[in-house]
Amino acid sequence: MENTYFRKGFGLKNEIAGRLTADYHSSIVEALRSNDYRLSVGGLTFRLAREFGFCYGVDRAVEYAYETRTKFPERRLFLVGEIIHNPHVNQKLCDMGITLLGHREDGDFDFSTVTPDDVVIMPAFGVTMGDFERLRSIGCVLVDTTCGSVLNVWKRVESYARDGFTAIIHGKHYHEETKATASQVMKYPNGRYLVVFDMNEARLICDFIEGSGNAAELESTFRHAVSPGFDFQRDLACVGLANQTTMLSGESLAIAEEVRKSMVRRYGAEALPQHFRSFDTICSATQERQDAVLSLLQEPLDVMVVVGGYNSSNTCHLAALVHQHGVMAYHIEDAEAIDVATGAIRHQPIGTKSEVVTPGWLGESRVIGITAGASTPNNKVGETIARISAVAGVEVQIG
Repeated sequence: MENTYFRKGFGLKNEIAGRLTADYHSSIVEALRSNDYRLSVGGLTFRLAREFGFCYGVDRAVEYAYETRTKFPERRLFLVGEIIHNPHVNQKLCDMGITLLGHREDGDFDFSTVTPDDVVIMPAFGVTMGDFERLRSIGCVLVDTTCGSVLNVWKRVESYARDGFTAIIHGKHYHEETKATASQVMKYPNGRYLVVFDMNEARLICDFIEGSGNAAELESTFRHAVSPGFDFQRDLACVGLANQTTMLSGESLAIAEEVRKSMVRRYGAEALPQHFRSFDTICSATQERQDAVLSLLQEPLDVMVVVGGYNSSNTCHLAALVHQHGVMAYHIEDAEAIDVATGAIRHQPIGTKSEVVTPGWLGESRVIGITAGASTPNNKVGETIARISAVAGVEVQIG
């Protein structure tokens, strides 16, 4: 009988290595790395964060998708949504003949075209329990690229549900990873979850725990961010904290601390273990990229460019982190956002969901910081540096 579930790869790294290099390598990035992450081009100095771009989990997911195409050359290949939040990488997979599965009108993924003879790749964020079970029922081959850091969060929230604790997840309730994480608690009949987006939402919960606040108002505020049948009076008595792996770590830890303090005030310090649990589930790669940005900001920068998908949570948080420290940050999806002819930049301002075009953005800037989210390939970083140089009227010379 054919094995229909794969998580470990197919041992085809040598076969796909050349294509991965051709698709994602950058000689400009390699030059920066070999020169202490600095590069002088004419009157410009580029400084690259020491941790940036593809993380281990993304590397693995992309490699596994390429291996899958090689392993099953004659079969139809599907991908649940996007492999990662980078349009360039997803387009490369489409060019290889992998079809991205979209959503139905009810919001669920549409698996109606998938047959038992097909191969379906699950993304690095994972899929919900419901989607996994639907795919298993079809009988198709499943290739699971879920990141190990995400799996660690799943284990944590599952343990909360098993022990009767509500999982409070710091994240975006609409994000694929958070949806998948929240679904893990539903393995248990009394599993409960609540997703909080930021400290403001967390404080609403803290106020209610401490005896103020209105349940009806909370039900309205969190109507899309709680498990079915959530009862704020009942389900906030015992809580465990977790987070979407790509959130700002400092905010996640601060939220956990606020909830802990509220539980102490409500139940007393001695009873805290019966009412509160916490575990920092920010992944190491997200933490390292945030730390690298903070390190980069220790020396003066005129401007910072952050490269990565607009729907990439970790990329958005890198841009926000720069902004918080008083440096102008431009979040762009890729190098094409920089118009060499006009000198303008097309970017998404911090905290918004729409692009704007800013002319003359480079101005007199001479020291330019560069970083990229964990789903951004090196070639997109290198192309960005080349285009910024061209705006300044100079050409990057490597070698």
